[in-house]
Amino acid sequence: MTAPPVAASARRVLSLIPPMTQLNTPYPSTAYLTGFLRSRGVDAVQDDLALKLVLELFSPDGLEAIRARAEALPARRQSPAVQGFLAQFARYRATVGPAVAYLQGRDPTVAHRIASRQFLPEGGRFAALDQYVDPDGGDPLAWAFGALGTADKARHLATLYLNDLADVLRDAVDPRFEFVRYAESLARSQPGFEPLARALAAPPTLVDAVLESLAAEALTRHAPQVVLLSVPFPGSVYGAFRIAQAIKARAPQVVTVLGGGFANTELRELSEPRVFDFFDYVTLDDGERPLLALLEHLDGRRGPSRLVRTYRRDEAGMVRYEHWVEPDVPFAEVGTPTWDGLPLDRYLSVLDMLNPMHRLWSDGRWNKLTVAHGCYWKKCSFCDVSLDYIGRYDGAAAALLADRIDAIVTETGESGFHFVDEAAPPKALRALADELLQRGRAISWWGNIRFEKSFTPELCERLAESGCIAVSGGLEVASDRLLKLMKKGVSVDQVARVTRAFSDAGILVHAYLMYGFPTQTVQDTVDALEYVRQLFDAGCIQSGFFHRFACTVHSPVGLNPAEYGVTLKALPPVSFARNDVEFVDPSGVDHDALGRALNKALYNYMHGIGLDEDVRAWFEGRVPRTRVPRRFVERALGLAPARA
Repeated sequence: MTAPPVAASARRVLSLIPPMTQLNTPYPSTAYLTGFLRSRGVDAVQDDLALKLVLELFSPDGLEAIRARAEALPARRQSPAVQGFLAQFARYRATVGPAVAYLQGRDPTVAHRIASRQFLPEGGRFAALDQYVDPDGGDPLAWAFGALGTADKARHLATLYLNDLADVLRDAVDPRFEFVRYAESLARSQPGFEPLARALAAPPTLVDAVLESLAAEALTRHAPQVVLLSVPFPGSVYGAFRIAQAIKARAPQVVTVLGGGFANTELRELSEPRVFDFFDYVTLDDGERPLLALLEHLDGRRGPSRLVRTYRRDEAGMVRYEHWVEPDVPFAEVGTPTWDGLPLDRYLSVLDMLNPMHRLWSDGRWNKLTVAHGCYWKKCSFCDVSLDYIGRYDGAAAALLADRIDAIVTETGESGFHFVDEAAPPKALRALADELLQRGRAISWWGNIRFEKSFTPELCERLAESGCIAVSGGLEVASDRLLKLMKKGVSVDQVARVTRAFSDAGILVHAYLMYGFPTQTVQDTVDALEYVRQLFDAGCIQSGFFHRFACTVHSPVGLNPAEYGVTLKALPPVSFARNDVEFVDPSGVDHDALGRALNKALYNYMHGIGLDEDVRAWFEGRVPRTRVPRRFVERALGLAPARA
């Protein structure tokens, strides 16, 4: 039975996105929480301090502050990036505003000047353009963008320019800075809090000072009584703690709450009292039910022992985990996410990679939405299937999803959607496609799936008709032996047929790939790359990325390592974060060396280069010849005779 809705709280709740997440679109957690809380009568607002931090730093005034710190460095400590920045500072200061405005889509006519390569100063990141060669001696980027590709060419050049400036900031101001992460090593699988505590006690860098100023401004503007900091990744933990530190210094009565993907995966053994110098509460898993309980507690309507999945520090200074068992809010009742209050016209569409599929993650402001909660498969042995965000599957009717889509398009004025499911169910996607087509909606969408046989050519065509432009899915190791060990529920030849069905329907396909899985040999890796080469060559996939396998304590490998032929290394006592765990693989393979070759090959394949070469050419040392038949994928697609 579902618990009754909480009565409207008198408290204003501010949800913040801390640095760093992404530049092109808001991370969706605050949009979901704000929409949900408003549906329950709570005065809820939101803000994106990650975006505001970047815009403040990469502005004329921000560059002046960076220059002051760069000039204060001894000459011997000024990197080539810093020296080039100082030498061309006047040009950088004059062009940073137009470049950022162009990436925001606010000044499209400046594309012609940017594309000329005479407008923006060019630092070390532009050396990447040397890999593009025009045999006729012309514009090396002409092959990628063509005569009419001025807008995309300018976006790519402006992105390189922004990356140059990030290098300067990192070398001169704060070595921890990244556009999609900030001080990640201070939090990722850190068993103790001391590294983070030392960093937070240190004098603030320019980045820290700007972030603290933004936090103070948000307090003044929104006047909240509760601040939620949603932290999806280790690379946003330090920023979140800096924000909480600034809030407590200025308004100690404001209740601060930490939640999100990082807490859900890494803070399940939290016992460090110092965390609660910054945060009054830490919640786990989906935030809706814990927040309802917390608001009731703050309003005096339930005691602390009836909090739900929440850490707190008691009067004796000890960390207590309170979990009064109540059912989670059904997915159908979480409400429609809202982007109200977020500066949608100020996000930056960057173009790091020219591959048309790969660019979707950073180019364009996509409305992020979930088709269902959790994963309907939840068997993969490398995945955190024991945790709620994957293990609890809960769907919603297609009509309700379409209603949410309609409401979001009306609010944002934009019809692009990224479905951020662990793996969107084929049945649910078919029902949603039918509903969208029946309503006559014209949207564009893409999302993550499993390459299973349910995605027939007919279904892929139907999804394309409804607006599907791309899918991403896990091929992982491209080895039937290892796919079976992983419990992926797919085979290589099945993946070939499914991906080709999507491609034939005009849908771009990205493959998540993995190396270093337990018992994976050099031969397995060479064979996997050959499968991938054939998939690219046959037009089945257009993009991919090789991830190094990481064993987590919540995955089947981490929970039952002996079943996978490995031994976990002993973990130190944990009081703060725990997720990744090192293991001993008796195969002794140097996966790092193999990974360099895999990523180099994949980068070239995504640009149509090297598809005719023997895969062994990508590896630094001697590796065995592939055992994969030369026309394996063609045979799987029925394009070659069985004996080929």
